[in-house]
Amino acid sequence: MSHTKYVFVTGGVASSLGKGIISASLGKLLQARGLRVTIQKLDPYINIDPGTLNPYEHGECYVTEDGAETDLDLGHYERFLNTNTSRANSVTTGRIYQTVIDRERKGDYLGKTVQVIPHITDEIKQRIRQLGETGNYDIVITEIGGTVGDIESLPYVESVRQLKYELGQHNSIVIHLTLIPYLKTSGELKTKPTQNSVKMLLESGVQPDILACRTEHSLNDELKQKIALFCNVTPESVIESIDADTIYDVPLLMKKEQLDKVVLKKLNIEQYNDTDLTRWGEFLYKLRNPISKIKIGLVGKYVELKDAYKSIAEAIIHASAYHQCKVEVEWIHSEDLENLSDEALHQTLGGLNGILVAPGFGARGIEGKIKAIQFAREHKIPFLGICLGMQCAVIEFARHVIGWADANSTEFDPSSSYPVIGFMEGQSTGMHKGGTMRLGAYCCQIKAGSHAYQAYGKNEISERHRHRYEFNNEYLADFKKHGMTATGHNPEKSLVEIVEIPSHPWFVGVQFHPEYKSTVMNPHPLFIGFIQAALSVKKEKQAPVVNNSKE
Repeated sequence: MSHTKYVFVTGGVASSLGKGIISASLGKLLQARGLRVTIQKLDPYINIDPGTLNPYEHGECYVTEDGAETDLDLGHYERFLNTNTSRANSVTTGRIYQTVIDRERKGDYLGKTVQVIPHITDEIKQRIRQLGETGNYDIVITEIGGTVGDIESLPYVESVRQLKYELGQHNSIVIHLTLIPYLKTSGELKTKPTQNSVKMLLESGVQPDILACRTEHSLNDELKQKIALFCNVTPESVIESIDADTIYDVPLLMKKEQLDKVVLKKLNIEQYNDTDLTRWGEFLYKLRNPISKIKIGLVGKYVELKDAYKSIAEAIIHASAYHQCKVEVEWIHSEDLENLSDEALHQTLGGLNGILVAPGFGARGIEGKIKAIQFAREHKIPFLGICLGMQCAVIEFARHVIGWADANSTEFDPSSSYPVIGFMEGQSTGMHKGGTMRLGAYCCQIKAGSHAYQAYGKNEISERHRHRYEFNNEYLADFKKHGMTATGHNPEKSLVEIVEIPSHPWFVGVQFHPEYKSTVMNPHPLFIGFIQAALSVKKEKQAPVVNNSKE
């Protein structure tokens, strides 16, 4: 291919139809044909990034290698394509307007009146073209957040209209994801919402090239013909996007609907390989045909919205398929554990084969996390603590093993006599919250013989971070003396990255976020190790006791 082609994905009728999964699935199919693909997300909210958003507002904040705090859809892109995204893959209205206003203040517009058209739309178009102009990609897929008709989405739709004209024929297409609702009372699928959504898009000057129709029931040829007629697309361009058991089914469903073939045809791309999804199929086979089963407790304080821990949930799925094991995740609210009696706590946590304590910010629910960690440590249940989960493990150990009753993090108790977790050196003490943490990929050196070393199989790794507080190295010797060792360090600043308890079957706390780097094709080593430990401990408990005594 001589130059980059662009695919724009818009949504209509309702939000949360799965534009991110459709984008990721199409990207996977095109990638499987040998094309170089990346996916970009345009988010219409005015926040600069999701870094300051409460997880209840927007789900998980995903972090890229270069430290960008982004929408959770970028996690889907990486998990499907097995390639890294970057700051350029995530654009928000807030960042667009901030850039334009900064330029206006510097006088870059030579006294012109700064307007949505052309200045805002020009900046949006520049951000879209940015990835294509690197020369690294044959196709750039751009997902536009929100729903067509939303006021905040209008500048993005207008930018797409302009770009389609500027790029010329066969260099860009628009895929519009809509909903075909099923009316149970009449037993009918209704196409009118899709027709109205396309009409709304047409009012903005954009004719969709392909319609991906989200549905609970299959679309017959008659319905597809009707949609094609009223929406001005060819029947082959009406793609059924039926509900699936798992998001990982969607690439195969889209292949069956020949979405990738239709896209290639419309982009006039003739030379490409056949789609090879062999390894993807193997992953799905293992996922669907488990030979063992375990139960993992995920302890967090945002469990009402499971998207708050999206990458963790998906990393567990990747590792479960690796082991061909069905992992039942028990979602446990950390606040619910705080006032439980020992008996009630045992009823809640005693049947688990592994306990994972999730990341988070703030003091709410911390004591519940500490209770869960103490239970895992004392009952020899495999434990994985991520970021705040690792910090809580340090606090728990300091209190109940070393004997420092008021040990804490300065995030929760600045007056603690034993601040075992503290504000990281050089951290900003100002009022700004956005982008002021330790973000992105950092190196970590691992000690040989540790559980982490056994998982990774090497002594130097790179993992992504998102936090403000660190292990306080002043207490490192005390922890080692009492049986908790630091098995991973950042070589540049000697910051503790991994803690373990060698006497425990598998007790690992990590300051970084391993879940961000787990993909379908490369499940994360720590999650593989964690699931393996849970399986091993379960087998040991189930093994029959052999009585060798002679009567």
